[in-house]
Amino acid sequence: MSLTSIFKALADPTRRRILQLLRERDLSAGAIAAHFAISKPSISHHLSLLKQAGLVHDERQGQQVIYSLNTTVLQEGLAWLMELGAYGGTAPTEDGASSLAVQPRTGEGGPPPPGGAGTVARPEPAAQRDQS
Repeated sequence: MSLTSIFKALADPTRRRILQLLRERDLSAGAIAAHFAISKPSISHHLSLLKQAGLVHDERQGQQVIYSLNTTVLQEGLAWLMELGAYGGTAPTEDGASSLAVQPRTGEGGPPPPGGAGTVARPEPAAQRDQS
């Protein structure tokens, strides 16, 4: 499981919807496909990416493959995000280990700069500088 593969899998709305369906109950690929207006091969591709990310498990039951949600990986990804958001604490690395958090740059976290947050200081035109 890598955080990159988890977030890549979660980036697609179809895959997020598949996870929502699997949260309710385990489903076969055909049952999942019935909820979408896309081809079964496309659903198979989405399921493959979810499996690679470790977000779903599959188990053969007779002629069907049943998919289920792997909540452990979701919890690990959420824990990483929560650690990342902790100000002044430790930020996790890609492999889940913690390292020193990156501190805000000077000026960040305080009051906005003159002119409001997000403004860009533009140099004066040469004609105005010459008059000074």
